[in-house]
Amino acid sequence: MSSPSLVYVLVEDQRQLQLIYRFLLKSGLKPHQVSFETSPSGQGSAEQWVRESFARQTGKCRARNARATTGMIVMLDADTRTVQERLDALDDALVRVGQQPIDRNLDPIARLVPKRNVETWILYLNLGGACTPPIDEENDYKPAKSSDEWSALIPPAAENLFNWARSKRALSPGLIDSLARGLQEIGRALPVGR
Repeated sequence: MSSPSLVYVLVEDQRQLQLIYRFLLKSGLKPHQVSFETSPSGQGSAEQWVRESFARQTGKCRARNARATTGMIVMLDADTRTVQERLDALDDALVRVGQQPIDRNLDPIARLVPKRNVETWILYLNLGGACTPPIDEENDYKPAKSSDEWSALIPPAAENLFNWARSKRALSPGLIDSLARGLQEIGRALPVGR
């Protein structure tokens, strides 16, 4: 897989945007090669907005990829749902508008679903499994830190996300499940470390 000339990114909020944007820059993309769409704040469910925007963005990605290497990353929190429920909801959104569900072998689209939320990933990427009690996917860590504290944790988290994706850390035992799945998905949207 060659590096994409453009990566579409669809996210719920600014923390997700910052994490993915820094990750993509670390991966070698230039700012003009990244096209972001973020849920408008204060206008309802961000998860619903991502799900409803997914089919349109997927169609754009598939059409552009037919003529120029293009990737896409979509991120939405699992919240209290399972990762698989969120993935199924994304596929359902495609089927409702007459598109095919994501083909893991053909579509350069990574679907990242942090469980419980992106803050879980940010903490785990900073601390790994080396904290007591261990970081899990059931607790909501969002209220544990201020907005400034979360912002300070994003750059090292993005660096580790890049390094772990490049080293295939997704196969390591003990990694939280949603992050392991996310690391496997990333390689479908862009070649990290090749």
